[in-house]
Amino acid sequence: MPKVKMPRKSTAIDMTAMCDVAFLLLTFFMLATKFKPDEPVTVVTPSSINTTLLPDSDVLLFTVDKDGRVFFSMDGQAKRKKMIEDLNTQFKLGLTDKEVKSFVTGASVGTPIKDLKTYLSVSEDERKKQGLDKGIPTDSANNELKTWIEYGMAAQGGNFNKLKYCIKADNATPYPKIKEILDTFKEKHIQKLNLVTNLKAAPPGTAAWQEEQGGAHGKKE
Repeated sequence: MPKVKMPRKSTAIDMTAMCDVAFLLLTFFMLATKFKPDEPVTVVTPSSINTTLLPDSDVLLFTVDKDGRVFFSMDGQAKRKKMIEDLNTQFKLGLTDKEVKSFVTGASVGTPIKDLKTYLSVSEDERKKQGLDKGIPTDSANNELKTWIEYGMAAQGGNFNKLKYCIKADNATPYPKIKEILDTFKEKHIQKLNLVTNLKAAPPGTAAWQEEQGGAHGKKE
């Protein structure tokens, strides 16, 4: 007997459910995502031809504005929580859970340790109104920058060897303030520092310029 051929039918896939799931996920991330808080100061960094990118993790960042005020920042909420808890215990700050959370989820901090409780208890606008953004003291009489470095390192656990120390200074920052900061790192036996800059084109005729030109020609081909 001849073999009976079954008629072929096209397969139809209903994508409605998948589209619904995609939009539900998109809505969830839009509502649940919390954007990084704004920095308390605006810094115009100098330019350089260095193309090395600032890492996203294992960084202690010290921002210095044009008036010489120093602000501290560190990645990782777990590490930030350990650090503020250690500071709270050591200096008997009496921080509440809300103030601890303000540090953990906040941006850079720039105030003397004695004012830290008041600093964390108010909003960013109130800090500016009350003049609490004084910066971390770095003078020889009261150099609290050492404390922030030490506690920032301690919060890393056993991974402090991976730490990168970055200085983001304004182009108009007075040099004596930069020297104070550099001397503090030197005193802590930290010799390798990273300066955060804007990227600019390499001067024509230099080795870096020739490398850029070679890369550009390579891309065209």
